[in-house]
Amino acid sequence: MTTTTTAASPEFDTTFASPAKELGINTQWLASDEALQVLAGNQTAMGSAPMAQAYAGHQFGSFNPKLGDGRAHLLGEIVAPNGQRFDLQLKGSGPTPYSRRGDGRSPMGPVIREYLLSEAMAALGVPTTRSLAAVATGETVMRQGPAPGAVLTRIAPSHIRVGTFEYFAMQGDEDGVKKLADYCLQRHFSHLANHQQPYLSLFNEVMERQAKLIAQWQGFGFIHGVMNTDNMLICGATVDYGPCAFMDQFDPEKVFSSIDRQGRYRYNQQPGIGQWNLTRLAQALLPLMHTDGEKALAHAQQALDNYVKHYGAAYPRVMSNKLGFSEPQPSDQGLTEQLLAIMAEHQLDFTLCFRYLVDQIATDAFHQALGDAFIAPDELILWQQRLATDSQSQEQRYQQMKLANPAFIARNHQVAVAIRAAEDKGDYQPFYALLKVLQCPNDYQPTLRAFALAPEPQEVVQHTFCGT
Repeated sequence: MTTTTTAASPEFDTTFASPAKELGINTQWLASDEALQVLAGNQTAMGSAPMAQAYAGHQFGSFNPKLGDGRAHLLGEIVAPNGQRFDLQLKGSGPTPYSRRGDGRSPMGPVIREYLLSEAMAALGVPTTRSLAAVATGETVMRQGPAPGAVLTRIAPSHIRVGTFEYFAMQGDEDGVKKLADYCLQRHFSHLANHQQPYLSLFNEVMERQAKLIAQWQGFGFIHGVMNTDNMLICGATVDYGPCAFMDQFDPEKVFSSIDRQGRYRYNQQPGIGQWNLTRLAQALLPLMHTDGEKALAHAQQALDNYVKHYGAAYPRVMSNKLGFSEPQPSDQGLTEQLLAIMAEHQLDFTLCFRYLVDQIATDAFHQALGDAFIAPDELILWQQRLATDSQSQEQRYQQMKLANPAFIARNHQVAVAIRAAEDKGDYQPFYALLKVLQCPNDYQPTLRAFALAPEPQEVVQHTFCGT
């Protein structure tokens, strides 16, 4: 039995319970002692049969045949008012069969990080898992040192990963792969079930979703940090916010994970890693694509070749929105590359530079927060010439660019402040203040200027630990 306190000590704050409202969960119930015990993993909700999922995974390129949920318990499904199904999962709720000699607990820092980052991504319109609640356990968890423990309640359309397919495939269990694929078709991709080649169609849709997701990451300067195959959901949502971060100064080679010493998961490598991971999924699905091995391989290769096409369509669309163009043109690639080169050369802040372009379209108060993120007028000539050929009105362009270029992101140094306050003092107000800002990322307010600013040199967080 764990002692528990809610993250909003001494009273549970339902102001931020937007995932609960979307799922049709009574927010007043979330403030009850019963909810506290359920969300801490101390008691089971009626109808729930908790389980830990098994999966394998390629971690930093090396295959591990048996991973699984080392500190997570899947409580079951929730059906939202719109009919969509979601998994409800506790992270940090104790040991599982896959804990690998670990205690199955979570320090408070990773819980707060995932809560803030996942909700920030949701507000930006990026497919992601969501955070329903965080509970402080009152226990001490030992990692690099002692830290207060916590449990996160996570919501996802599905927790089935590329590594879930690998788990069965690497054991030669073709029947297990087929049952898993059939389940995915029935639950997540029912519109594909009657296709002539449903398993190939399944792979193609997973691939397209991943290409679009990674294009969005690139557009917001987001670095996942651990793009292992066990951290890649087939539903196309971002999952597992460990050593992740939004970049401050733009650096295409930027790495945040303290354990990624070779830079495998650096920013400019993410699109290619996405294809590499999908190749592992294709290998697992090969027996289902065709009974003839050579034909199955040909189908898989043709599909994988289309990844470049899907990403090649998604990324220009993302950047076109950020630059204020109604439709991407072939010549825009050079303009985008030029802008990124300027940002890299002058070590400019990724988010503030793009927001600066918004200011050039319509003057608002945000320019007061730009600091050093300044692009010389002569470096914008090609962009301005391109705008002159576009058919959008000034107001349409402004609204488009404002949505594509947030004023506020979950900056690593601000997340660190929220974590330190909670861990060291039991003070959750910095967490709530930052969460409130991140839920409305596009509308700048001068009173929130501090949340828009890049970190001072002494505030920069260079690396983040995976947090397990």
